[in-house]
Amino acid sequence: MPAEHDARPSRPADEGITGRNVFRVVGELDLDHVRAVDEALLAVLADGDGPTEIVVDLSNSSFCDSSGLNALLRARELGLRAGHTLVLAAPSHRLLRLLHLTGSADLFPVRSA
Repeated sequence: MPAEHDARPSRPADEGITGRNVFRVVGELDLDHVRAVDEALLAVLADGDGPTEIVVDLSNSSFCDSSGLNALLRARELGLRAGHTLVLAAPSHRLLRLLHLTGSADLFPVRSA
């Protein structure tokens, strides 16, 4: 059964993960909120058991600044070291543009939902 993580800026949830995992970001991925999301996502990566796909569901997050992008890039790097694939699901048009402008678009598999 997939695990689901709900990272709200005010209180990220951390649950054990097995198999395919979904990490949901609710709210903005900006300087004011990224720390909670960053900590929760890194905990998910640390708890991963063997290679797994971790889907970052961004359908409820409409804004991402450079601090949010850095958190995603950091999580991607740590995930790769552990054999995980970090997939971005339903990123906003703004986030896709940020990925393209920074040359990061090819670093993440992207799904529409």
